Amino acid sequence: MSNMKKYVAEAAGTLFLVLLGCGSAKIAGLEVGFLGTAFAFGLTVLAMVYAIGPVSGCHINPAITVAMWLNKKLSGEEAAGYIIAQLIGAALGAALLYAILSGGISYAVGVDGLGQNGYGLASPAGYGVYAAMITEFILTALFLFVICGATSEKAPAGFAGIAIGFTLTLIHIVGIPVTGVSVNPARSFGPALITWLCGDPTAMKQLWLFIVMPVAGGAFGACLYNYVAGVCRCGCKETGKKRSK
Repeated sequence: MSNMKKYVAEAAGTLFLVLLGCGSAKIAGLEVGFLGTAFAFGLTVLAMVYAIGPVSGCHINPAITVAMWLNKKLSGEEAAGYIIAQLIGAALGAALLYAILSGGISYAVGVDGLGQNGYGLASPAGYGVYAAMITEFILTALFLFVICGATSEKAPAGFAGIAIGFTLTLIHIVGIPVTGVSVNPARSFGPALITWLCGDPTAMKQLWLFIVMPVAGGAFGACLYNYVAGVCRCGCKETGKKRSK
């Protein structure tokens, strides 16, 4: 599979994640509530795992890509290509969502937003920066911990998408009131970019948190899984005995 096909798959998957996940909150939020939005994000990832997983591995998240690079499952060049594709896809997804929402008579991007993440006054329930940092770090660590386990050689074949999708749903059920839930720098970047271009800089100013904490949390979650599963960072598996030289 060529790298370009992988990058296109990652861009498409991230586009759908932003469009459908954030779209559920902004288009159908009053009808489905936080729980419906949580399932929209989880079900989109579940679908994308089976749609583009065979092509690119379905990262659609720079935090996952960085963790896979640290685990030496991607080269630096591939990881950079994945992340660029994810950011492009997220921006396109947010732009499409804005185009749809703009068709509403009463929609104003500065008031209604695009499902962007935030803390403080931008938090759905008014949570501060430290609560947001802890939430994004821990929830992304959990997400990567599950991803590493669900995609390991010892896991039952064919069920990774279900475990990953429902874990993301659970994460959103808990975290939406705090930050709107990122656990994905690209998912935060797309809406932040479009709202900034439309004149609202708040999400772009707060974007640093939704880059730093998911990436750090994802790396921690992957390392934690490697430790408990006995997987060496070089990709080999620890046996409890001295490895042959």
